[in-house]
Amino acid sequence: MTRPILCVEDDPDIGRLLITLLGDAGYPAIRVADGETALTRWREASLVILDLMLPGIDGLAVCREIRTADAVLPLIMLTARADTREVVHGLEIGADDYITKPFDGAILLARVAALLRRHARAATGAPAGERTPIAVYDLVIDIDAHYATLRGQALSLTAKEFALLSLFARHPGRGFSRADLLDAVWGPEFDGFDHTVNTHINRLRNKIEDDPSNPRYILTVWGLGYRFTDASQRPLS
Repeated sequence: MTRPILCVEDDPDIGRLLITLLGDAGYPAIRVADGETALTRWREASLVILDLMLPGIDGLAVCREIRTADAVLPLIMLTARADTREVVHGLEIGADDYITKPFDGAILLARVAALLRRHARAATGAPAGERTPIAVYDLVIDIDAHYATLRGQALSLTAKEFALLSLFARHPGRGFSRADLLDAVWGPEFDGFDHTVNTHINRLRNKIEDDPSNPRYILTVWGLGYRFTDASQRPLS
């Protein structure tokens, strides 16, 4: 049985809209109205759409608790706040994406679909393809299987983090602007901020770099954006 999408939204009108949009698109969905209930129900979900402004435990605290227990469950923040600091903080503590109110239903559904596809690949492994796992220094990236290890230990990467890492690994030495990365990973319909990329890069560096302030995998290209190291890569036998 397909697990439902959990909508954490205290506004009943927006909650009904979310349930209707998702249901019409074929996604079973349930709604809860507060953070306390969300923390008792999120394990039932295939994806969480989380309002930041909630009674009791707020959305940021809920996000933090979920990420402490599960590093990969797709999570989209829903916020009416214009303060970008709240969005940055949510991304830093583990949200995969965010949508501001009022939102376009088609865009919300596109982001839900993209996150669920990536999560399914992470959970089940992709069908065998032509790509060979890439090994660079102590990092191994199996793009087809949606799997990465560092010194033999599995990395807990969100869908967006793995998508970024895979893109970089496929193009060693190539410089990407923030706009390039937004278009490739978030999609051309994404209308958010460039700092979304910065935040995800920082999170990814914290997971793969021994010294995130002096990275050897994901390098900063001043005046442009980022590039993956062009150190010699070796395929796994």
